[in-house]
Amino acid sequence: MVEVFKTNVDLVEQSDIICARLLNLFPNLQINFDLDDCDRILRVQGKMIQVHKIISELNAIGFACEVLD
Repeated sequence: MVEVFKTNVDLVEQSDIICARLLNLFPNLQINFDLDDCDRILRVQGKMIQVHKIISELNAIGFACEVLD
């Protein structure tokens, strides 16, 4: 299963911190960013993806995040 999120993350440093934080919570997921995309894509792959929790985690540290349709 793959979920793709639109974010407002701009910097590689920010994406590294977010990936580390999410991997700490969800160690069985594969998580990466595509900051070159206009939607600043966060891509999450794995068996059990908790969409609302991922969105809440990014929102809690001041970033916008929504599922990309």
